[in-house]
Amino acid sequence: MGFAYVVVGVLSAAVAVFALQNNQPMSLRFITWSIDQVPLAGAVLAALAVGLILAAVPLSIANWRLRSRSRALGSKVEMLEGALTARDTALLTPRPVAPLPGARSA
Repeated sequence: MGFAYVVVGVLSAAVAVFALQNNQPMSLRFITWSIDQVPLAGAVLAALAVGLILAAVPLSIANWRLRSRSRALGSKVEMLEGALTARDTALLTPRPVAPLPGARSA
């Protein structure tokens, strides 16, 4: 996990340096939408932010589902372990032995 943070940090620093060194104005066009005189740095950082959000939403949903499933399975394991413990306790508890008919008590 620590290695992933290092990689993300290095890539983020590279994007920031790229954005700061390329701040000349440009025009953005997408289908019928157009904006003029946008700094290249702003466009790069906005595209990075949108990409991170688009990647984070499905991953968060999958992570939430996995955690929910893990909690449900953990509860089931605890219930089954409790049942096994109760069964083992019942099997290991000595039962009183009834005297045999005709046997004398001491």
